[in-house]
Amino acid sequence: MPSVAVKLYSVFFKFMLKHRLQNRTNAGGSSYGVTSRPDEESVAASNPVFTDGVATKDLHIDPTTSVSIRIFLPETCLGSPDSDLRAQSKSRVKPSTRLPDSGSDPRRNSYGAATTDNVTDTHYKNGHSFNHRRNSYGCNADDLALKSENGVYRGYSPSSKNCRKLPVMLQFHGGGFVSGSNDSASNDFFCRRIAKLCDVIVIAVGYRLAPEDRYPAAFEDGLKVLHWLAKQANLAECSKSLGNRRGGGGDMKKSDSHGHIADAFGASMVEPWLAAHGDPSRCVLLGVSCGGNIADYVARKAVEAGKLLDPVKVVAQVLMYPFFIGNVPTHSEIKLANSYFYDKAMCILAWKLFLPEGEFDLDHPAANPLVPGRGGPPLKRMPPTLTIVAEHDWMRDRAIAYSEELRKVNVDAPVLEYKDAVHEFATLDMLLKTPQSQACAEDIAIWVKKYISLRGHEFSY
Repeated sequence: MPSVAVKLYSVFFKFMLKHRLQNRTNAGGSSYGVTSRPDEESVAASNPVFTDGVATKDLHIDPTTSVSIRIFLPETCLGSPDSDLRAQSKSRVKPSTRLPDSGSDPRRNSYGAATTDNVTDTHYKNGHSFNHRRNSYGCNADDLALKSENGVYRGYSPSSKNCRKLPVMLQFHGGGFVSGSNDSASNDFFCRRIAKLCDVIVIAVGYRLAPEDRYPAAFEDGLKVLHWLAKQANLAECSKSLGNRRGGGGDMKKSDSHGHIADAFGASMVEPWLAAHGDPSRCVLLGVSCGGNIADYVARKAVEAGKLLDPVKVVAQVLMYPFFIGNVPTHSEIKLANSYFYDKAMCILAWKLFLPEGEFDLDHPAANPLVPGRGGPPLKRMPPTLTIVAEHDWMRDRAIAYSEELRKVNVDAPVLEYKDAVHEFATLDMLLKTPQSQACAEDIAIWVKKYISLRGHEFSY
């Protein structure tokens, strides 16, 4: 059972959440929208230097709405391109000889796929010793805190050397569509942890919240960021080609005016961190709670788009205790309806605030992934999907059922169920530093690396 401290905090949490949801029933809408509520949660400022192994920056990517992103760039990006293979060979996980459902692991059960005991990745824990003056990748610390000519920006700026390509992970925060943000202190801590363990560039999406912007605003914002990532990759390639053409000498003079137009367009829009270090062909989606619903929607749209999204390719998704519900209650929805932190009654109220007025239905395609006639691509075309569920979460059964349907059509869709865990046990502010939260992040890293590792360096189980 959860500890006494967790139970007490849950009571306080539910009281505050109920009060906030009731106050939002009369909130007005706006086309621009809001992506955070600073009066309800602490916000972590971005830091574009590698003070703790991860640099961050905030970007507003859509002038017509409030959609924003926070980029988490791990310090491992400073290695040379050749070091990518060396790093992955060092970070292999030893295969487990224990059966995953034997009951010997006190923290979780698993369904549908074998897993490993723990992370033995010395690359992250012991493999590198970062000195404040010089790190193991051969560049001075002074190079990591560059200052622009106007003296304002002091942060990491990529150079042509030591640009290692990393996979990209889009992360969608939780909060029942009505709260939470991509720059909250808890989400910032979680994304930094994932960036380090998975060795990926994490893009935390700040989507518009309800009831100011109801469905499908949050879902469209998630897809918008995926298209923005594809645009960034194409602009970076154009900028690179333009640079190569300029190096050609005489040929450039014949089309100098066209080159200036393209350069002005590209230079103002290319994101340097992603251009230098991002590999969009290895893209992973990760959704927390209601963010899992958004991630699943974006994955479906990515499958439908196919090569139209090139060079972006969604290779896997992680659904952490997704916010699924339906008109016909499951066993866990009946037994655990009054569970910790997010009980069913308050979640139904959140759905009423999120779905358009007059369209409230718990079998809405956004709420129930198994409703007949949901549309979209066949399940067999969905990317590999890891589902995280908690023992004391009333949403668990429907998430497991969705995973089972994916496995029926031969999609790699394991489920990890964590014992004595509650909804958002790995991402809630007071639970972030628990051993179970750390173990969950490590388990995610183990599974994700099977799909983002370069060919020939996949993990073995």
